[in-house]
Amino acid sequence: MSSLVRHGFADTRHGQVHYVEHGTGDPVVLLHQTPRSWDEYRDVLPLLGANHRAIAMDTLGFGASARPADPWTIELFAAGVLDLCDAVGLDRVSVVGHHTGGVIAVEVAAAAPERVHGLVLSATPFVDAARRHRVATSRPPIDHVVPAADGSHLGQLWANRAGFYPPDRPDLLDRLVRDALAVLDRAEEGHVAVNRYRMEDRIGLVRAPTLAICGELDTFSLPDLPRIAAAIPGARTAVLPGTGVPAVDHRPEQFAAVVGEFLASLQLTEG
Repeated sequence: MSSLVRHGFADTRHGQVHYVEHGTGDPVVLLHQTPRSWDEYRDVLPLLGANHRAIAMDTLGFGASARPADPWTIELFAAGVLDLCDAVGLDRVSVVGHHTGGVIAVEVAAAAPERVHGLVLSATPFVDAARRHRVATSRPPIDHVVPAADGSHLGQLWANRAGFYPPDRPDLLDRLVRDALAVLDRAEEGHVAVNRYRMEDRIGLVRAPTLAICGELDTFSLPDLPRIAAAIPGARTAVLPGTGVPAVDHRPEQFAAVVGEFLASLQLTEG
């Protein structure tokens, strides 16, 4: 795969955005969860890249992308996506987002509906007033840790996420921790941005054909799957068996097959 993957940096109004792409054809932009990077899609890229120009980007603030001094918001992250599209000459794209990436994808599709050909929302929470209150009052931080001289914060990072990851795949959790360490002082800010977002005011602006999916073991987001689908007229849904929060890198073949089939259906409809 390495010889076919191309890394690049795009200039945006908020600094440079790092992206990795594979393949040619109709473009699809892939957006990761907090606190990941493009690496979440490392094994999905060549699969989708067989039929598409697949682009996995580092959200502003994460991975190798610029870290804006402005407060991190979903609107800021979405602006980075659209700026990337401008920089690489993509007038119309499909957008795939996982967890935080799904919330960003909603805002991209709401802010620029004429530019989004298709939308895949993977394990995307429905962020409304009730959720904002619940998170603010009862949910502890997910990825925030205080650096310790003895390195114990590394174990804490691992432990905070271990319950969401398959015990027989420590390599997946290792990849998440590596990404988290790159943004250790601001790793929680992606989650904070999600939980400040007024999705209830924006999701009704989505016009793109939409597929909402979630892993069957993702107890965090699965309950919101029907609400996401109900908020977007005509949205389809799918539940991915045998996987949960790390659906993208845990079951890349399954994830890419479901996404690829949906994107192919859009082409057939237009044809």
